[in-house]
Amino acid sequence: MFTPRFHGAFRQASNRASQCLRQQRLEAMRRNPISHQMRQQRCQSTFEQPRKPSAVRILFRAHPFSMTLACLSILAGASALLYANYIYHSYIIGAFHKFPEPVAKPMRRAIYYTNYNLDPKNALKYYKEALRIADEIGFDPFSDEMIGVKIQVAMLFEKIEHYDKAIGVLEIIKSDNLKWMEALGDKPGNEAKRERVLRKTVQVSVKLGDLYACPYILETEKAEESLVWAVETVMLEKKRVESAGVKVEEGNWLSDEEQGAALETLAHHYEEKDHHYLAAPLFLQAITFSQPVNCHTTVLMNNLSISLAQQLPPPSSQTSATRAQLVSNAKQWAEKAISITAAIKDPERTEECDVSCAVATHNLGEFAEMLGDVKEARKRFVEALNLAQKVGFKEGVVNSGMALRRLDSEKKS
Repeated sequence: MFTPRFHGAFRQASNRASQCLRQQRLEAMRRNPISHQMRQQRCQSTFEQPRKPSAVRILFRAHPFSMTLACLSILAGASALLYANYIYHSYIIGAFHKFPEPVAKPMRRAIYYTNYNLDPKNALKYYKEALRIADEIGFDPFSDEMIGVKIQVAMLFEKIEHYDKAIGVLEIIKSDNLKWMEALGDKPGNEAKRERVLRKTVQVSVKLGDLYACPYILETEKAEESLVWAVETVMLEKKRVESAGVKVEEGNWLSDEEQGAALETLAHHYEEKDHHYLAAPLFLQAITFSQPVNCHTTVLMNNLSISLAQQLPPPSSQTSATRAQLVSNAKQWAEKAISITAAIKDPERTEECDVSCAVATHNLGEFAEMLGDVKEARKRFVEALNLAQKVGFKEGVVNSGMALRRLDSEKKS
């Protein structure tokens, strides 16, 4: 009995409430119709309309290749910018951090006009300016840095093929260094500096030997004089250090590799003059500096074997026996070179090992031919030819091919 009436009353109240709410919404719309429309549009765009693709996506769809190329260009440009910044700070700024800034500034310009935009006139101008400023501010003229500046001047002259001027600069460096050594080298407290100055002087003397021997100068006597001085100085200093028990700081004196290079350079000089009896001991001494053994050690062994085989002993009743002994010794060094190259593995193994192995094998053929063993000679030449072809050693291919043709022609005759 009461339920229908209560239900009807509730329904009437609900109808009145909904009418009231609709009326409130209408009044709100009348008061702010724009806000209502915007809310409606946002709602519709969120739930009814699909999202539009971005401008970048539209461009990629329309021009895929052009957009890809553009992106790659942007990345390449950014990478180049970062790399240029790294080079500038590492090599342009960092390379001169030991110089006072007044000296470093003209040096940067000098190096630019030497290595990057060759302009000898401007380069020389800034080298001279750097040397002048260094002298004015009292920067040590016998420091590694200032000797290096002078060497750079010599390198500039060599680069533009003014070899006589390059030699002149290096001779001045050597002379000045030796004068300092004589006057102040033995003073207490100058031990480390003495080693550094002497090291630079030896390097300069070796370079002088190269320049005097070049085809444009060809002053072989002066070349030999410079190289002999360098080698004698290296050996005397080595003896002094060992006998006195002097401890040389790393970096002050020549490394074993540099000392061996001085000996090797003089040995090659004697080789060119066919003074193999002088070249052989130098190659042997250079091998002792090549420790631990590496690919270049085998090159030195090959050079030693060639010098031994080409020595001409003085005439005597035992000439043939002595000659045979020399060739036998040469053969042993060539075989040792081959065994060492076989033992060297990656990453220490380089192309120098492959070439050295081919050369040593060819040399064994030459030595066998000298001893009259044509069969062994042919075998070695064929092996050398195959090795040279395998590693792309063109000179070896030519030489071994010529040797085989020589044996064939001798056989026919």
